[in-house]
Amino acid sequence: MKKALSIAGSDCSGGAGIQADIKTMSAHGIYAMSAITALTAQNTTGVTDILEATPDFLSAQLDAVFSDIFPDAVKIGMVSSAALIDVIAQKLRQYQARHIVVDPVMVSTSGSKLLQDEALEALKTKLLPLAEVVTPNIPEAEILADRKIESPADMEAAAKTISEQYHCAVLCKGGHDLNDANDLLWKGGTGLWFKGNRIDNPNTHGTGCTLSSAIASNLAKGLDLEEAVRRAKEYISGALAAMLDLGKGHGPMNHLFDLKSAFIQEVE
Repeated sequence: MKKALSIAGSDCSGGAGIQADIKTMSAHGIYAMSAITALTAQNTTGVTDILEATPDFLSAQLDAVFSDIFPDAVKIGMVSSAALIDVIAQKLRQYQARHIVVDPVMVSTSGSKLLQDEALEALKTKLLPLAEVVTPNIPEAEILADRKIESPADMEAAAKTISEQYHCAVLCKGGHDLNDANDLLWKGGTGLWFKGNRIDNPNTHGTGCTLSSAIASNLAKGLDLEEAVRRAKEYISGALAAMLDLGKGHGPMNHLFDLKSAFIQEVE
C-alpha cells in the first residue's frame, strides 16, 4: 500500500487542513499519516484561535513517521512560522523525502491570515526549492511572483517567474473571478492548461488542501505530474459537484463522494 504524509494544521470542523488531507488520501486508496503544525479553532465561518506546535514537537512527529513508515509522497500545507518551516526543511533533507507538494497556505477561505510575515521568506527560500510542485491560488501566486495577475497571460508570467526562481513546477490555480476553474501547470519552461468548468457551489472550504493532497496521492502511486494533476482536478470536481451543504459559512466538500463500501450505508 502506498503511503503519504500531510504536514499541516488541524481543522477541528473537518473541512480543511489535516482532516481534509486524510480524507482525500484515504479516498485515493493511500495510507495517510500526519504531522500537525498547529491546532486551529475554526469552522465554516472563520478561524478564532491558533495553537502552534513547538519546533521540537514537530521535529519529533516527523522523526516518528520517517523512521518507521516512510511516505511515498509528502504534502505540506499550513505552516505559520519560520521556526517550523526550518524544522520541516531540515527533516525533508535529512530523510531525502520524495514527491513533495507544497500548498503555500497564506489566507483561509474565510479570509483569516494563516502565515506570519517573517515566515514568508522562509517559505520561499527553504521549502519551495524542495518541492516537486507548488500549488498557489491567484493571491498566493501574486505574492510569490511579486506581480499582479489579471489575465491568463499574467498567470503564465507569474508561474514562469515562480518556477524559475525556486526551481520547482508550479500549478497556478484559477478561480478568484479569473479564468473559471482553469489551472496552469508550469514545468520545465513550458505551460500546460487544465481546463475546468466552474461548479456553482459556494461550499469551497478546504479546496486548496484537497487538491494538493490529491496530487500528492497520485504522485505516491507513481503517476507523472501531469496525470497526477489531471486526476486531482477530476476528484475535486466530483467532491464539489456532490453539493454537500454543512455549516453557516463556506462549507466543506464531500471528500468521500465516490466511496463504495459494504460498511457504509445511506442514512436518512
